[in-house]
Amino acid sequence: MCGRYASTRGPQDLTQLFEVTEWRPEETLAPSWNVAPTDGVYAILERAARDDGDEVSRELRALRWGLVPSWAKDPKVGARMINARVETVHEKPAYRRAFAKRRCLLPADGFYEWDPVKDEATGRTRKQPYFIHPVDDQVMAMAGLYEYWRNPDIADADDPAAWLVTCTIITTEATDEAGRVHPRMPLALTPDHYDAWLDPHHQNTDDLRALLTRPAGGRLDARPVSPAVNNVRNNGPHLLDPAT
Repeated sequence: MCGRYASTRGPQDLTQLFEVTEWRPEETLAPSWNVAPTDGVYAILERAARDDGDEVSRELRALRWGLVPSWAKDPKVGARMINARVETVHEKPAYRRAFAKRRCLLPADGFYEWDPVKDEATGRTRKQPYFIHPVDDQVMAMAGLYEYWRNPDIADADDPAAWLVTCTIITTEATDEAGRVHPRMPLALTPDHYDAWLDPHHQNTDDLRALLTRPAGGRLDARPVSPAVNNVRNNGPHLLDPAT
């Protein structure tokens, strides 16, 4: 699974990198080296215009990490739905509608995984965090889904507070250095697949699944980092310091 990641690029960079045409300054997020479930995260998505179904706009949005299906009775379920497996995402009830119509990209500098390590002095096992990132330090465009949840306690559907927009990260079998730490990893798309993945009119399940191939080898680096990342309250670039 992917349960923590780093995302420090700002809207100015992301709008250029992903050719975004619309973003809301009021949704600007602070850089984070320790993104955790239920945090606000940046997502790139495309939506069709209400008055012209053929026209779409590419948006940079701040969503909550942890997908809440539209039919959920309690939004707390999202904390358990931070990841969706690529092998079953197209058929699971919680994800299949979003997979067909509401796909997004979640930009990241890299992600964390933990490897159990035995302390020879004490005999105890501790979890050593690793930061896994592209070797060229380019942004990772993690494949994701997003969904709308209607808050029944707010009568006015036009009230922005009546809607919660959440997302999940699609994961796959780990490759490269990531596979030495954990068997799963986020599925990152290459730029040549961005347009097809984001297009809301593209709803052929087989074609979409064909975009989600295992990442090519040799592009990721994994290094042990400070155990300070284990605490979700810790944040800052020092979390990427090499482990001592």
